[in-house]
Amino acid sequence: MSKNIEIKSVFKIKNVGDNVSISGWVKTFRSNRFIALNDGSCLEDIQCVINFEEIDNEILSKINTGTSLNIEGEIVKSQGKGQSIEILVKKINILGLSDPDKYPIQPKKHSFEFLRENAHLRVRTKTISSVMRIRSEVSYAIHKFFNENNFYYVHTPIITGSDAEGAGEMFKVTTLDLNKIPKDSNGEIDFTADFFSKETNLTVSGQLEAESMALGLGKVYTFGPTFRAENSNTSRHLAEFWMIEPEMAFYELDDNINLAEEFIKYIIKYVYNKCKNEIVFLSNRLIKEEQNIPKNERSELSLEERINFVINNKFVRITYTEAFEILKNSKPNKKGKFKYPLDNWGIDFQSEHERFLVEKYFKSPVVVYDYPSKIKAFYMRMNDDNKTVRAMDILFPGIGEIVGGSQREERIDVLKDRIKSLNIDEKELWWYLDLRKFGTVKHSGFGLGLERLILFITGMSNIRDVIPFPRTPKNADF
Repeated sequence: MSKNIEIKSVFKIKNVGDNVSISGWVKTFRSNRFIALNDGSCLEDIQCVINFEEIDNEILSKINTGTSLNIEGEIVKSQGKGQSIEILVKKINILGLSDPDKYPIQPKKHSFEFLRENAHLRVRTKTISSVMRIRSEVSYAIHKFFNENNFYYVHTPIITGSDAEGAGEMFKVTTLDLNKIPKDSNGEIDFTADFFSKETNLTVSGQLEAESMALGLGKVYTFGPTFRAENSNTSRHLAEFWMIEPEMAFYELDDNINLAEEFIKYIIKYVYNKCKNEIVFLSNRLIKEEQNIPKNERSELSLEERINFVINNKFVRITYTEAFEILKNSKPNKKGKFKYPLDNWGIDFQSEHERFLVEKYFKSPVVVYDYPSKIKAFYMRMNDDNKTVRAMDILFPGIGEIVGGSQREERIDVLKDRIKSLNIDEKELWWYLDLRKFGTVKHSGFGLGLERLILFITGMSNIRDVIPFPRTPKNADF
């Protein structure tokens, strides 16, 4: 008998007549004869057919949905529909029993809410396992792209003393005794008594540190977990999420946009080719789901069409001012259809505005650049008009903003003025300002949220379903 192999390999490289040994979890067990087995290596279950003369009834009586088995048998042509081959079982070893009355992932449709409550087991469903295989391939493709383009992978701190976004919604890191918090002479918390002798938090971004690395290595990227203590209990927010953040020395805004477009297309195309079965499955799932909602709320494009829409279209590029005028004069705005109407220049676009530009007006992914400075971060390069900064956002169908980036402010005097105007403590950024003192150069970068990209590729509607164990307000189970 050959050694244990993955079910994926049985479908791909094994032939009728071969003897194989496979292991996996029982998805269904029908008529005391047909076992659908899956080991997570692929979307498809393999059917295993029992010969009653060779398998003891005592073993069969212990098999239920969720039971883990090792099966040895011969590959034969399938006699039923839905599969080309099946396994004629010669031997069964039970690896782990499953209580049929308590196992929650039964062979029926479960709500995503129910599956989140059982996040430790939900990966055994076809939908979530497909999403997680896609997540793995997306992560690999990210590293592959940057490696092929001569970037260096750097690891930026998870614990930080700076707030890169300036939003203040950060998780504090401390070893202070919360029952005996030390206070200074002003009655404030005395962080000098803490582990790092200063106030520290979980990072919201590795960008500032990545800039430092780029101004010595040229082109770098960081890819890791980031944290935001925003009390938003929505389908679009996580307290812990993963960010991809490249930083490039000597890059101006146009170079940055070109790289971001090339990067996104590369990732999506790679995963589409690698995970075609999963994407077709998820596309069909989405079509069925949308049959239950009003027509005007359904996506105009199927999941596969959306993916090809991005891969095959050159991204339209417009300034914020051009986008504002389009939106202000649009029918939805004039007829009061937008939840957030547009009136005065300088407002931050909402998802409904971004999707209108992409899905209705241009029918293409859109890059909006040169945003008003008052709605963007302190580190973005000020334009000559002193009103806008060299920022850019990439907008996608179904998602809205998927990438945010900018040319960074390399002029120390301008950067100091910006920091002062926003009441940011310059002392906390002394090292960041140093980068502008010693051989400053124009440089750029962007951030891409991994989970948002996976939402787009999979067609899932809730960001909690594209990360293994979601962290959200009042929820840190598992």
